[in-house]
Amino acid sequence: MSAVLVAGLLAGYGIAMPVGGVATYLVALTARTSLRTGACAALGVATADGLYALVAAVGGTRLTHLLAPLMTPLRWASALVLLALAARGAITVVRQYRGRTGAAAATTGTPVSPARAYAALLGITLLNPATVVYFAALVLGSPATTSLTEPEQALFALAAFAASASWQLLLAGGGALLGRALTGGRGRLLTGLASSALIAGLAGHLLMSAG
Repeated sequence: MSAVLVAGLLAGYGIAMPVGGVATYLVALTARTSLRTGACAALGVATADGLYALVAAVGGTRLTHLLAPLMTPLRWASALVLLALAARGAITVVRQYRGRTGAAAATTGTPVSPARAYAALLGITLLNPATVVYFAALVLGSPATTSLTEPEQALFALAAFAASASWQLLLAGGGALLGRALTGGRGRLLTGLASSALIAGLAGHLLMSAG
């Protein structure tokens, strides 16, 4: 169970750490509304990550029983997918940093309620296909997440949710000062590269287990 817990936490942080458009909007939203609204928006992002983690854990477990003879090639393929995601993330943040891509401007208008903020960020995150690809590749390729029991599937998803929620709440709770630091050029570069390094490390672990 501890291996599943760690796998879920690492997966959650790996997908949550890049400070991209959603995180930038989350910080801007908190700055112009309230901590309560920002916290609800943060939980919306984390809920989407947790749902995708659960779908990947349940589907991945069923698929591994059907694809047991192909698990070694699948681990190699999954590792390559993760490496591609890591490389893409690193290249993106480096290009943004060099191009000085600024944070999206906060829009003004009707005040956003906590419920609307939660629903909006949940929907935006669910529309990101990279999230489900990431979790599916990780679950299918990792020995720690194959043949999961139902409690272990729930634990993996809850751990991914908790990791994502802790990071998103950090962004929301940091306020305007922390938000400017993390969504500025250097902050986006460092968090993006850290996430890519974590994903690449997970891929390296899969390659070692496949070998």
